[in-house]
Amino acid sequence: MDFLGLSITPIDVEATAAAVAGRDPGAPLVYVVTPNAQHVVALDQGDRNFATVHAHAWLVTCDSQILRLLGRLLFGLHLPLAAGSDLTALLLKRYIKPDDTVAIIGGDEKLFTELKAQYGLTRIAHHEPPMGLIRNPVAIEAAARFIIANPSRYVFIACGCPQSEMIALRAVELGGAVGVALCIGGSLHFATGLIPRAPAWMRRFALESLHRLILNPRRHAKRVFQQSLPVVWIALKARLGLKPHAPAPLPPAESGR
Repeated sequence: MDFLGLSITPIDVEATAAAVAGRDPGAPLVYVVTPNAQHVVALDQGDRNFATVHAHAWLVTCDSQILRLLGRLLFGLHLPLAAGSDLTALLLKRYIKPDDTVAIIGGDEKLFTELKAQYGLTRIAHHEPPMGLIRNPVAIEAAARFIIANPSRYVFIACGCPQSEMIALRAVELGGAVGVALCIGGSLHFATGLIPRAPAWMRRFALESLHRLILNPRRHAKRVFQQSLPVVWIALKARLGLKPHAPAPLPPAESGR
């Protein structure tokens, strides 16, 4: 489904989790992107990093109730929801077994302790990239090569966007990696309870960003007001036909689709 520059795979979180878990663990690496309003704003501003990583993703699922609301009200679209946090939680609770190989890019020791304690994971490979990753192609390369050197059925990349997606794409381009990479932001922290997630009613009414803003205004103010809120104007422009939104065609990356 083409919507505001995104080409969204129209499947919900249950179908997404089943597709991820059902994929041959030895097949070449593919990656899943879960875009939200921030992605749409970046695409509207011509950010080629976002455009490229979305173009080569295996699955692109809707992470945002705001996008779903705009799609329904302005365009009559019914976008299924498959948020990264819901996907991560469902995979951990239902599909990932204690002896499955799991690689995590990002995170800290406290996170791994909780993952082991709560979900019984015993085969975690961890790589912690430096700060300023988006301006550090050497670090992007190192993270991608770590994924290749540590074959894992599930690869969680928690480095923010588009850094996580850039790492996943680079690993696909290099070749030799296996499994499914999930670009999931802070989802592992939500799944372990290290960071409290918004109540279900707030998520249902598209207020999850407000919840995060209340918990940590310094960290989330820029993301909410500068990087996400402009999506409303972008959607209105598209509805009025003031500006076309179509992703620029990009050459395909090598992948195991």
